[in-house]
Amino acid sequence: MEALKGLILSGGRGTRLRPLTYTSAKQLVPVANKPVLFYGIEAMAAAGIRDVGIIIAPETGGEIRSVVGDGSAFGIEITYIEQDEPLGLAHAVLTAEEYLAGGPFVMYLGDNLLRDGITGLVETFRSEEPDAMILLTPVPDPEHYGVAELDESGRVLRLAEKPAQPSTDLALVGVYMFTSSVFDAARAISPSQRGELEITEAIQHLVDSGLRVDPHIVRGWWKDTGQVQDMLEANRLILDEIEERHEGELIDSRVEGRVAIESGARLERTTVRGPAIIGRGAVLTDAYIGPYTAIGDHVVVENAEIEHAIVLEGSSIQDLNGRIEASLIGKNVAIARGPELPRAYRFVVGDNAEIAIL
Repeated sequence: MEALKGLILSGGRGTRLRPLTYTSAKQLVPVANKPVLFYGIEAMAAAGIRDVGIIIAPETGGEIRSVVGDGSAFGIEITYIEQDEPLGLAHAVLTAEEYLAGGPFVMYLGDNLLRDGITGLVETFRSEEPDAMILLTPVPDPEHYGVAELDESGRVLRLAEKPAQPSTDLALVGVYMFTSSVFDAARAISPSQRGELEITEAIQHLVDSGLRVDPHIVRGWWKDTGQVQDMLEANRLILDEIEERHEGELIDSRVEGRVAIESGARLERTTVRGPAIIGRGAVLTDAYIGPYTAIGDHVVVENAEIEHAIVLEGSSIQDLNGRIEASLIGKNVAIARGPELPRAYRFVVGDNAEIAIL
């Protein structure tokens, strides 16, 4: 088989992660202090793929280019491909047709996280040489996913998008392997009710045309990080496997469990209970950082408690009586209790934000 290229989809508008995604691409929101998109790029590189195209949207493409760069930091070569409108995954494939030049490729949705990467999938695709291969994983609630039915021989027979009464628990994970046959399939289908060229319909067209579509079932965890609770869950899963390192400065502080403390971080009279990560240059004073928390670079936490949360770079949290938990806090956010009386809550809050005061 000729050399595989990679295609990472990093367009879309990120509406389910607003208000964070008004100012930033959803694929750049960090999990365990690393942008979600980087995990997909690293998975490609680990699988031996050297040429990767990234589909970007006009609104967020510039930011993705500046953060990701030319790929040299990952040991790969990146080409950016603009998709003018989010008209579906199969449309994205057609947008990249010239770049892919008729060769086989792996397609990866940029907001997905896979515990075990894609190396096994790529090796199987290379050795078995089917016309396409889809990644599947058993889920407890298949009615919320695209699912695949298999025939007696284990080949893909039928795909269904969020079926009311699913006959299978095998959900489509956001990773696909294709040969050039997918381009004709994408051209043959019509837009769905939501006006998109659906990749599930293109794959079904391959099956109906008699082509061989193989499943590859993954048992390790998989997360689509499209919503805040998904981000927090992915953060938890990745922190569960974090390697302990203490590169910052600890003064009268206690660290329990597996905690990664980056260089330049300073902890004073602070307790951190892992798994957790503390970013570069963060300053934590008289604070408690609980399990499953990612504190970004240059974050200041003073006289406050945080647990099961993601705090993005440059934010400050000070002088709170209660504990912040199950929260995703954006960049350069300031949260503090003011000294004035009478006591009152005062907010400057973006569209679609959510605040719970218990």
